[in-house]
Amino acid sequence: MRALVIARPGGPEVLEAREVEDPPAPGEGEVLLEVAAAGVNRVDTIQRMGLYPSPAGESPYPGVECSGTILALGPNVPSRWAVGDKVCALLSGGGYAEKVVVPAGQLLPIPEWVSLTDAAGLPEVACTVWSTVFMISHLSPGESFLVHGGSSGIGTFAIQMAKHLGIKVFVTAGSEEKLSACKGLGADVCINYKTEDFVEHIKKETNGKGVDVILDNVGGSYLQRNLNSLGVDGRLFIIGFQGGAVAEVNLQAVLIRRLTIQGAGLRNRSAANKAQIVGEVEKNVWPAVAAGKVKPVIYKTFPLSEAAEAHRLMEASTHIGKILLLP
Repeated sequence: MRALVIARPGGPEVLEAREVEDPPAPGEGEVLLEVAAAGVNRVDTIQRMGLYPSPAGESPYPGVECSGTILALGPNVPSRWAVGDKVCALLSGGGYAEKVVVPAGQLLPIPEWVSLTDAAGLPEVACTVWSTVFMISHLSPGESFLVHGGSSGIGTFAIQMAKHLGIKVFVTAGSEEKLSACKGLGADVCINYKTEDFVEHIKKETNGKGVDVILDNVGGSYLQRNLNSLGVDGRLFIIGFQGGAVAEVNLQAVLIRRLTIQGAGLRNRSAANKAQIVGEVEKNVWPAVAAGKVKPVIYKTFPLSEAAEAHRLMEASTHIGKILLLP
């Protein structure tokens, strides 16, 4: 099969499409997929730079989500799955290839109206947003929510899901085009972080109270401002460090307003933990997707041979929504 190999740690130019060995036959509870499309995510660019290797025993190729067709079943796969089924999947790696083996617990059916290609843009964002914002931070109807990078794949999904559940959504983004896209997806308050102080804007919009939950991919450089933007019993969830991993902060607000700071990723979780998250997503998120209330936002697709261009686009942060690769 063809797969996208990281020739050496470095920039996008180190990505090479090569002929490689097929994956092994699916093992206990696993399926073999013929990949139709793979989502491009920040984690892939970090892996490419040599900073986030695949978990032990997993595929060395990048790609933590895909869509495709089931080619083969391993022993004891649940009877709901059959050869020929069209699915999308949360992966630990290996999506940048023509075939990949994945535990059946990480599969999701593709809603009727979603194309096989576009479905590749759903698993990572759905599982990230639901597990962090809803399962752990318990964002609830009637509360308020700030998502940084509202025009990103995660941001565009988070806006739609939160609005569907009756939550007031604040977003930050770096251009009027991006803010307009967020508004079109349902965001209530759109803040240009390059020209406005988001803390002041949030305080003004909430009569000084602050928001209930923040989903943050920036990290260190936003930590103090995030704490200052939260209301009583507010929850900050950190999923990235685009602004660095180190910060000096005044922690008084944490005690005074009973704030919670948490962080987590998906990739290094156990298969059982991922299956639990996927199951919760299918139960709580998939009905909204099936009803067309929450849609994948696809910005651009590239053939596998142009993965370097896809990574350059991702790192330039000029896109709105998801970037996909087609094997």
